[in-house]
Amino acid sequence: MRTKLTFVAIIFLALGTWSAIAATKTTRTVADRHAYTVFPANKASKVNPDTHLVFNFSSPPTIGASGFIRIYDAADNSLVDTLDMSIPVSPRPSGRAPPRIPGDPNSGPGPADPNDQTVYQFNLIGGIDFHFFPIIVRGNTATIYPHNNVLKYGHTYRVTMDPEVLKLADGAFAGFLDNAWTFSTKAAPPKTDAARVVVAADGSGDFNTVQGAIDFVPAKPAKRVTIFIKSGHYEEIVFLRDKTDITFRGEDRDKVQVGYSNNSAFNPSKGGPSRRPAFSIVDSTGIRLSNFTINNYFIGQAEALLIRGQRNIVDHMTLNGSGDALTTYGTMYMADSKLTGHGDTILGYAALFCIRCEIHSIGPMTWTRTPAGSHGNVFVDSTFVAIDKPLPWTVTPTDPGQKSNPVFARLPRNGPGASAANFPYAEMVLINAKTEGVPAVGWGPVEEAPGFDSSNVHLWEYNTMDREGHRIDLSQRHPVSKPLTLPKDAKIIADYSRPEFVLDGWKPSVE
Repeated sequence: MRTKLTFVAIIFLALGTWSAIAATKTTRTVADRHAYTVFPANKASKVNPDTHLVFNFSSPPTIGASGFIRIYDAADNSLVDTLDMSIPVSPRPSGRAPPRIPGDPNSGPGPADPNDQTVYQFNLIGGIDFHFFPIIVRGNTATIYPHNNVLKYGHTYRVTMDPEVLKLADGAFAGFLDNAWTFSTKAAPPKTDAARVVVAADGSGDFNTVQGAIDFVPAKPAKRVTIFIKSGHYEEIVFLRDKTDITFRGEDRDKVQVGYSNNSAFNPSKGGPSRRPAFSIVDSTGIRLSNFTINNYFIGQAEALLIRGQRNIVDHMTLNGSGDALTTYGTMYMADSKLTGHGDTILGYAALFCIRCEIHSIGPMTWTRTPAGSHGNVFVDSTFVAIDKPLPWTVTPTDPGQKSNPVFARLPRNGPGASAANFPYAEMVLINAKTEGVPAVGWGPVEEAPGFDSSNVHLWEYNTMDREGHRIDLSQRHPVSKPLTLPKDAKIIADYSRPEFVLDGWKPSVE
């Protein structure tokens, strides 16, 4: 039996305002009481096929629990896309699972119920099925998200929408029927060998969405391709897999905001790649993210960025997530970037070299899971700041919430029982770190199951300071950790200060 759709009111955390789309708007009056504009404009031409459908009202609309949005090819009246608002968006549309009840294995957050036969909204993003919001309302603006890759170049489309899809306070919105709203797409995409494509939310570029540009770029281009993202807000799940040699470069670090409300409750695991991040790079090499912001607007297991692959670069970026805000695999270089999360803020499987970065976290800065044969999380000239707030998922109307220990790294047993896995090669090295609010113990807990050997665990630090540059007293550090000193550890300090030592011989170039 279908459950009733409940749409969560998403708190818009990004800075700034919606990108300007006024140039191609059209105005229509409904029942002589409500003026509104639509994008693309009625009868607009040269529209990118990855466009959203946007309504700007004079008052906030609400989303109905029934009705259809349909898009037809005007040439032959064939139906090319349908959004059915009676279909629930997700098992957990708010991104929150009921609290866990002690002793009840069926309560609280966890994997998707394998017996759940409910049909949910889904969109194929980079070839992977994700639950998604078919409509998102922010203030007076309602944005409709057609399914990816259903609109084509060189076609004219007409849009119909039942009146119950969107509602105004006085019920005056009448929807769209017949030929009231049509638009035509561009004749052709950019050249297949283009070295640079432009994403612009207002439709002025080659693509309206980041994902549209990703889907266009060849998996293995003959030369590096730059996806240039103009200032604007891009509320979309982004997923790329098996790609090489792509640079994503924002026009402005603060004014380019890419993000989504996503987590392990909204998009639970169902095999294959993780579906909970806002932005995922999977099994890809030579990807560079530069000069923009990625947000995950949900809390819980909610990455801003997951990155898996070799020789990938993140520079001059701002990443805002929740638990596991940044998850890393492979080899990765990160420079001049800021990461904010709520605990296990870096879930680190990678050889990760960070220089001049800031990590802000409510709970542990990292859960370091370095595999054997790899280096781990190495931070040079970086800053660690503890956020003095409760973990957001512990806050209820009757409970102010619980705070967590914002240590550099923890190493708990990964699950219950004496046989639970741990990571005996976990490595995190700090060189010239500045800190604020990190507890005196610095590291841990390190939970040693029977037979666990911590002799290869590297929780090391050299010249750790407060934010004013004064040396920190390390006398109360966890016994598994180790302070590095000169001259005794000069070679270790010099080696770990070089990215090529940490990253298997790779010396990144960030111009």
